[in-house]
Amino acid sequence: SEDRDMSAWFLVDLSPSSDFGSSRVNKRDLSTQFVALLARLLSQHGNRTGAMIYGSAVDTIIPPRCDRRHVLHLLHRLRHRPVLGAVGPTRLDVLLHRAAETLKRRSAVFLVSDFISEPGWEKPLAQLAQRHDVVAVQVSDPLEQTLPDLGLITMEDPETGEQLFVDTSDREFRSRFEALAVERDESLRRTFGRLGVDMLKLATDQSLLDNLVRFSQVRKRRPTLNLPVPQAA
Repeated sequence: SEDRDMSAWFLVDLSPSSDFGSSRVNKRDLSTQFVALLARLLSQHGNRTGAMIYGSAVDTIIPPRCDRRHVLHLLHRLRHRPVLGAVGPTRLDVLLHRAAETLKRRSAVFLVSDFISEPGWEKPLAQLAQRHDVVAVQVSDPLEQTLPDLGLITMEDPETGEQLFVDTSDREFRSRFEALAVERDESLRRTFGRLGVDMLKLATDQSLLDNLVRFSQVRKRRPTLNLPVPQAA
């Protein structure tokens, strides 16, 4: 079937903000778990999987193959990357342009990112989505949505190293922070909707499997690559 001939590519943003996490799992762990689960499932169904990894640039390209050893190699490359220090702001447009140059045949593309990036990635994403079946996988942490009252704390931008002293006991500051987070999510959802890109939301404090099962049920109504997903426990 056409499904079986389709390669799946994971475009994985592992820039410094991916190392943030307020629970046992940080965003990098969650991104890796997602790729692990989906690459295994897809290869079991005969689909080749490949990956392109972005740190401060696209530094790793793993061409698609189908065997189990290949999937293990791919995961090893994701898990054992050194943690980057402050390297400057993320530029998702660089990753997307590189994908457009590299992917010759129509593929399923999973863009795995927290979408904390310099602007300018929407247009290359639109161009990629015209040729390929693109899913935006947004990885987030609850502390990026709501701030608990922790008194005076220092917040650091992991990408620039810039530090900010904030008073989290200030209720107005916390509600402004939440409003901005909601606005950012809404804006992302509108962008993906406009570009015809499916969106899968993953959070470090939620079940990866439950979110994937829900998403695959929505995808079943699409004529493109069906996502084989294990039954939720």
